[in-house]
Amino acid sequence: MKLFTRLDKYIIKKFLGTYVFSILLIITIAVVFDFNDNVDKFTTNNAPWDGIIFTYYANFIPFYSNLFSALFVFISVIFFTVKLADNSEVIAMLAAGVSFKRLMWPYMFSAAIIAGLNFYLATDVIPRGSVKRLAFENLYKKRIKVKTWADNIHLQVDSGVIAYIEHFDGSSNTGYHLSLDKFENKKLVSHLTATSAQYDTISDVRFKWSLRNVNIRELRGSKEKITRHHQLDSIIKLEPQDFLVTNKMQETMTSSQLRDYIERQRIRGIAGLKDFEVEYHKRIASPFAAFVLSIIGASLSARKRKGGMGTALGIGLALSATYILLQGICATFSTQAGMAPWLAAWLPNIIYIPIAVYLYHKAPR
Repeated sequence: MKLFTRLDKYIIKKFLGTYVFSILLIITIAVVFDFNDNVDKFTTNNAPWDGIIFTYYANFIPFYSNLFSALFVFISVIFFTVKLADNSEVIAMLAAGVSFKRLMWPYMFSAAIIAGLNFYLATDVIPRGSVKRLAFENLYKKRIKVKTWADNIHLQVDSGVIAYIEHFDGSSNTGYHLSLDKFENKKLVSHLTATSAQYDTISDVRFKWSLRNVNIRELRGSKEKITRHHQLDSIIKLEPQDFLVTNKMQETMTSSQLRDYIERQRIRGIAGLKDFEVEYHKRIASPFAAFVLSIIGASLSARKRKGGMGTALGIGLALSATYILLQGICATFSTQAGMAPWLAAWLPNIIYIPIAVYLYHKAPR
């Protein structure tokens, strides 16, 4: 038995082709409207054209394409499936002995491709681009001066290790007047001080800091040992982003960075991580919507209706818009009302799965 029949290839081609076309159409319109709204700001703030094109819009397009991917999936499935139903092609397929369950196979395969692409973009590509996009927005659209310094920082960097930095300069990734205290059984066993500590952004080694004018005092019982270094490279589980929490910072981290950041901040007992946790779980839950919405769209539009494409598209747009709205509401509930972040990310799928099952069983056989 062939993995892909001619019918499968036909549906996959229609699904993915319509999906790409709808993205290009809607995102092109979005870019035109966004540019029209912001051209005065770009001109007034002397934004460079290469920055507008290659920094802002080159990252604007994948971000919003991925954000509204669920809408594009729904529109695509309904659009081409309604056309198949109106041309009696669905009836011909079922009459030829192809069950509706078998008919869903190419839909699910196409949804898997889209979900995999969405997951890869959301976890790795888009966060890297968001760093540049948000920086460009702050500089040339909103004229927001992002805080690049922090004072009097106290953090637990590891079990029994407390760090203090009097002043941190984010522009040079340098902290001044660092002290590092290590405790064992609630007793101080080591005290390190340095006039400056610069984070190494070039080395492949993570958490590498270059310390200057270092004094290390080691306490072992009644004995004390003091050593001095003009310069010393050391591994300290701190990063510049631990000191400077900015708006939408969670969007600029890859999923691995986000997971590590959440774990480290949780160990330190720092609150206010809900936005980061919701973002992490949403990147996993959102691609799954491609499967749920594909089943709903195909089941809803496979039957020939009097209203034709208009009725199916209207219902589909209402459902997809509700899904996107529900994502925002759940995220707000998590950050403001104490809902578990994983539940906030998955609740739209949990609500829509019964709808998908119901419509699937009501689909023509």
